Amino acid sequence: MKLKNTLALSLAAVMAAGLTACGSGADTASAASPTADSTAAESTEAAADTAAPDGDGDPTTLTVAMECAYAPYNWTQNDDANGAVEIRGSSDYAYGYDVMMAKKIGEALGQKVQIVKLDWDSLIPAVMSGDVDCVIAGQSITAERAAQVDFSDPYYYASIVTLTKKDSAYANAASVVDLAGATATSQLGTIWYDTCLPQIENANILPAQETAPAMLVALNSGACDIVVTDHPTGQAALTAYPDLVMLDFGGGDGDFQVSDEDINIGISMKKGNTALKDAINEVLATMTTDDYNTMMDEAISVQPLSE
Repeated sequence: MKLKNTLALSLAAVMAAGLTACGSGADTASAASPTADSTAAESTEAAADTAAPDGDGDPTTLTVAMECAYAPYNWTQNDDANGAVEIRGSSDYAYGYDVMMAKKIGEALGQKVQIVKLDWDSLIPAVMSGDVDCVIAGQSITAERAAQVDFSDPYYYASIVTLTKKDSAYANAASVVDLAGATATSQLGTIWYDTCLPQIENANILPAQETAPAMLVALNSGACDIVVTDHPTGQAALTAYPDLVMLDFGGGDGDFQVSDEDINIGISMKKGNTALKDAINEVLATMTTDDYNTMMDEAISVQPLSE
């Protein structure tokens, strides 16, 4: 399902070099020699070849924002196990599919990865303000978001699923129609809550939950009958909560009706940052659907609650 465009990496670096030839007398003072000018031009060209695309003012670091609370895409842990990256301003570490992807991109660009932990609603503002280079956080590439930030090609495709308890009246539901009357919730600011839940007839839609973990706690505690989420989140939830069952309606007429933009997951960056967008797309173009699925399976297997 992955869209892959091989785009040329467009990098621009401007170096200001002021060269002044100094002599011992007025008759020896002159402008920079042709040789000095040539050296400066060569240095500028070399910088253009090696400089990495940037969005936050530090071209040596790929600064990536995420919730660090959205397993298996990203989560917080207390050590660097499995290659986790330290969170900026914290003694904790972040890991998950998004961190794995950030490290892959950072390695390709020759940049150190820095993770910034933010609330979901703060992610896009952080990109727009220049506080971070990009957001890698399981964001759907919606038209509303694309009006504020630029997106890479998709780095994952997340189909929609429903979670409920094994002993729930909805455990055997075969379509959205069978969910009629359910008390439901999902995460704030997601297409799961804004687009999918209203499609359930006579649903009792509770207030949205701040995070994916909070959504799962609500379901496990009996506060609601069902939650709607994406497949990786659902798969991870089954490991953490063995009393849950995942309902996948197959994407046909009986499923939640969503557009490609709703399930295409992309990396967002500041509007007009073509250099970074093209650089990221070149990395993604080297990967296959199997690569993405293998990474996601690995993330699910090592999430903190899988033990």
